[in-house]
Amino acid sequence: MFDTSKQRIIRVIGHKNPDTDSICSAISYAYLKNCLSGEKIYEPRRAGEINRETEFVLRHFGFEQPRLSVDLSPNISNIDIRQEPGVDGNMSMRAAWKHMLEHEIDTLCVTDKENNLLGLIAVKDVANANMDLFDTAVLSKAHTSYRNLLEVLDGKLLAGDADGEITKGRILVGTSPEVMEELVQPGDLVMVTNRYEAQMCAIECGASCLVVCADSKVPPILLKRAESSGCTVVQTHYDTYASARLVSMAAPIKYFMLKENLITFNVSTPIEEARKVMASLRHRYFPILDKEGKYCGVISRRNFLNMHRKKVILVDHNEESQAVDGLEGAAILEIIDHHRIGSLETGGPVYFRNEPVGCTSTILYEMYQEKNVKIPEKIAGLMLSAILSDTLMFHSPTCTLRDQAAARALSVIAGENIEEYAKSMFEAGEDLSGRDADDILHTDYKEFSIGDYNISVGQGFFMSEKAYGIAEKMVADYLPKEQKRSGMNMIFYMLTSIPQQGTLLLYAGKGAEELVRSAFHVEAKDAQALLPGVVSRKKQLIPPIREQLLA
Repeated sequence: MFDTSKQRIIRVIGHKNPDTDSICSAISYAYLKNCLSGEKIYEPRRAGEINRETEFVLRHFGFEQPRLSVDLSPNISNIDIRQEPGVDGNMSMRAAWKHMLEHEIDTLCVTDKENNLLGLIAVKDVANANMDLFDTAVLSKAHTSYRNLLEVLDGKLLAGDADGEITKGRILVGTSPEVMEELVQPGDLVMVTNRYEAQMCAIECGASCLVVCADSKVPPILLKRAESSGCTVVQTHYDTYASARLVSMAAPIKYFMLKENLITFNVSTPIEEARKVMASLRHRYFPILDKEGKYCGVISRRNFLNMHRKKVILVDHNEESQAVDGLEGAAILEIIDHHRIGSLETGGPVYFRNEPVGCTSTILYEMYQEKNVKIPEKIAGLMLSAILSDTLMFHSPTCTLRDQAAARALSVIAGENIEEYAKSMFEAGEDLSGRDADDILHTDYKEFSIGDYNISVGQGFFMSEKAYGIAEKMVADYLPKEQKRSGMNMIFYMLTSIPQQGTLLLYAGKGAEELVRSAFHVEAKDAQALLPGVVSRKKQLIPPIREQLLA
């Protein structure tokens, strides 16, 4: 059955195209929150594929990649599913009707022993079956069991096998022997009262079942005759009229159920998709299948009123364009970031901690200190990696004394030499073997909306001239194609050399060249420009571009 406990999970997640800070901060903050809450309900997630630098970091400190979450839009698992058990297809129509009344539901789901959905039976199907007065062969066509017949008539089995089935014949009411001799055929079910002649006539005519109404007596000699003729005898306290009304309701629901073209939803079906389908149909209840395709309950339109939005904490970003898809349908609880305050809106007040430091993990380090939570060695390694990555080992203009102090303290806990570890980490990140231009461009890639312009900026950090040169050629040839494909007004790629502390800026898009010239006062031609001393996208590249575009 569907596990409702999953609705309690709070996802801690960074931005799309995650970098090392985004991933390491998600893991580190989830750990801190779980320590403070005492429950493991905070889960780190990632909004995209990790880059090779981050892959190196996780492997070095023994962490698995966080689970991928590409869309936070609410789905069926975020509402209270009515966990109505499936019913057996052999259930009688009358039993189904009584079940619907007792449980206040107008649709039942028919399942097998393994919880596979076989069909649906609705109250209108019960009504239609009850109103079809002229289908006197319904019990045989439906292969009705004698147990169903006994249940519906509240009867007593006087002769025959309760586990048998009615496989042929019609339903008839016995009157006089003269009339019965003309009407009763072999295999028919005949309802009689206390007239011995009528009872014996039905058996002699080959009836497969004799229903004796009004608790009428059945002589022993007649029962012997019935047994020798293979005729089942059922005694009921209902009179003939009531028995005639009830008997057809002994048919199993599997005969009447809808079993083709069933409209079902999976627990992962988006809410909006389900709404559209349900609005176009007159059904009230719809079956839900779990991830294994097994029946787990039903929903109606009313269930949407109590939707549990996915709960999320954002780290290392606060702009909608950089956030995971479907964020507007989620409940944002907290934001921990070190970037400018962007366009993201929340449905209510949230805990928002935004500080002018070079890395989100610097803020997290200080939060650990404030909460007096001991930092494990491996978590310290993650936060150290994030700070070194975001500050380019303290060479970025975004780096502060707080970042340096945090990194040095974390390096002691993690048992890492900053210079040696940073060199290994950056070299792992610039490994281009087996990668294509699209992968290189989107490894660290962010989109920005500035006025009427949509632009995107990718960035790669390189220690060696060889990797730098290979990336330059691959991305330069690819950038114009990606600009047209993406629909961005302009697209940029920062080839940042860590040893030289500068960036070769590649660009594509109408007006990009003139924008680069005016924003940075450098020579720009052949779709590239050299920007000495520029290593930070956030602090050195985007502000001058924004100023020019909004001028």
